[in-house]
Amino acid sequence: MIRSKAKKILLFTMISIFMLGLFGVTGQAPAKKKKALFVWGGWEGHEPKQCVDIFAPWLKDQGFDVEISNTLDSYLDAEKMRSLDLIVQVFTMANITPQQEKGLEDAVKSGVGMAGWHGGMADAFRSNVEYEFMVGGQWVAHPGGVIDYEVNVTNHDDPITKGLADFKMHSEQYYMQVDPQNDVLATTTFSGQYAPWIKGSVMPVVWKKLYGSGRVFYTSLGHVAKDFDVPQAREIVKRGLLWAARVNGDDPPLRAPFKK
Repeated sequence: MIRSKAKKILLFTMISIFMLGLFGVTGQAPAKKKKALFVWGGWEGHEPKQCVDIFAPWLKDQGFDVEISNTLDSYLDAEKMRSLDLIVQVFTMANITPQQEKGLEDAVKSGVGMAGWHGGMADAFRSNVEYEFMVGGQWVAHPGGVIDYEVNVTNHDDPITKGLADFKMHSEQYYMQVDPQNDVLATTTFSGQYAPWIKGSVMPVVWKKLYGSGRVFYTSLGHVAKDFDVPQAREIVKRGLLWAARVNGDDPPLRAPFKK
């Protein structure tokens, strides 16, 4: 009788230890790993793979399951796309099929985050206006090519830009068509040296927005991989990836409509 009782106590203890290891001391199941998909390609001048090689390993270090793809066919698997937490597109110009585009847009509308930089996100698929609507902007010019310019942080409270001061870049200064609903976090001002008619124009450089239920983060920084040697540029992308994946921060506020 005593021996049988001892066996029961031992069995209960072993089960308890196993359950603690499985669920942790809080009694809750371990947090599910977030999943990210990097899709790169298009024009090689933007060094898409080199840029992915900066941020994909870092995201793994943050506990993400990371997949890297160089085909837009990755967007065709609807079930897989909806299972993601983050899509990072680094695919300048090129063409996207209606089926590929629908797979991407449906995933983001359903709540999957999207993030990217420079032409890999805002100079992709130039004839696809719904895609541009999702991104929140489209590149149209970079007067002077690679030049010196300044980025001015305009929101010092947002988790993507908090604690960052204005900084200098030697790169392409993007002139863009942008969505007035964008929540702008940083801007740049054009000197007019290379296009006098735009002197004094203030252009968004970093923004976030919603598309359906999905968070969208974009920065025009990152013409080539070396641009991310600038600490602020690299940090903004890192934080933007986490925000889009809902690791931190809140959804951006809706903008008030224009008054007639």
